[in-house]
Amino acid sequence: MPRCPVCDATVDVERTPTVPFCSDRCRLVDLGRWLNESYAVPQPRRPGSDASPNADGEADEAE
Repeated sequence: MPRCPVCDATVDVERTPTVPFCSDRCRLVDLGRWLNESYAVPQPRRPGSDASPNADGEADEAE
């Protein structure tokens, strides 16, 4: 059986209408995490780019 990504409870996919979550509460917790930007989709690094963005969104020069 699959497990809920929020609370790790087992999810009965045939009886639970909130799949992959075990409940409406866990579904809303997950939505809140996305809206608060707790989750992020990783972006691939550009080749040759060792600089990380600073607070202004511009890349710092690597020393």
